[in-house]
Amino acid sequence: MSFSSKTKNELCHMEDHTTCCLLAELAGIICFAAIIKDTESESTLKINTENASVARRIFALIKQVFGVHTVLTIRNAKTKKGIHQYNLVLDSKESLYTVLDSLKLLDGKLLRFRIHNSLIQRTCCRKAMIRGAFLGGGSITDPESTYHLEIVTHHLLLSKNLTDLLQSFGLEAKYILRKSNHVIYFKDSEAIVDFLRIISASHALMALENIRILKEMRNNVNRIVNCETANLEKTINASFVQIDGIKKIQRTIGIDKLPKNLQEIARLRLAYTDETLKELGEMLNPPIGKSGVNHRLRKLMAIADCLEG
Repeated sequence: MSFSSKTKNELCHMEDHTTCCLLAELAGIICFAAIIKDTESESTLKINTENASVARRIFALIKQVFGVHTVLTIRNAKTKKGIHQYNLVLDSKESLYTVLDSLKLLDGKLLRFRIHNSLIQRTCCRKAMIRGAFLGGGSITDPESTYHLEIVTHHLLLSKNLTDLLQSFGLEAKYILRKSNHVIYFKDSEAIVDFLRIISASHALMALENIRILKEMRNNVNRIVNCETANLEKTINASFVQIDGIKKIQRTIGIDKLPKNLQEIARLRLAYTDETLKELGEMLNPPIGKSGVNHRLRKLMAIADCLEG
């Protein structure tokens, strides 16, 4: 089961007996998932979903809030073998108008998909509306692969309404037009965590937080390893240059002609090609620090640069 399906399953098992919040959640689902036809020959509200929990939630909410029944059918989706498609249909003209009027989707005689202010007067109702929008048109990518949460609608006004609603909770959603769909999305993990907190998806939130922690730990380990690898490579490359310079001195004037302090460090570097500057300094008697070793080696390189051969 996908991370998105698990999140929706969790939300569908929430218990909420407040009528205003149930209405707001149902409004969110219908606005973002329903196909509504109201013509002389046909008056229907139809919702398709691949999630059984979402189908049961919609069926129960319509019955609880409006006291009407929807027809539920199940079929195998043509595009995905073994995946069930759940279709909920409300085909009573009287019931349809009851639903549309209660959800404030009628502007006179015109059908208008929107989030009406009268449905989101309370904070709990605003959260329920966002939860319904996610159940109806939302998805979240498995955070193990990437951070991405989106809600899709065919209606521009509805996308703007949802963006404003999210903004009231301090969430700045991004927007893109994908073919004929209006997509509101988040790619920032912090924003997705806040979104899940708002819709009360606590288990999904904890799972995402755990994955974030593990990812951060892995990234930190990788940074440390990369840093150590780079430092080791730098040390080895510097050692090769130093050894070449000291051997040049040895071939031409001889190490014995150098001042005593330079002789000591030259012989140590030839004997211990892989040691760090700090480790070389600790071998001297008396020991000296890393900067002291570096100073002596730089003098040796300067001498080598002045020699021929």
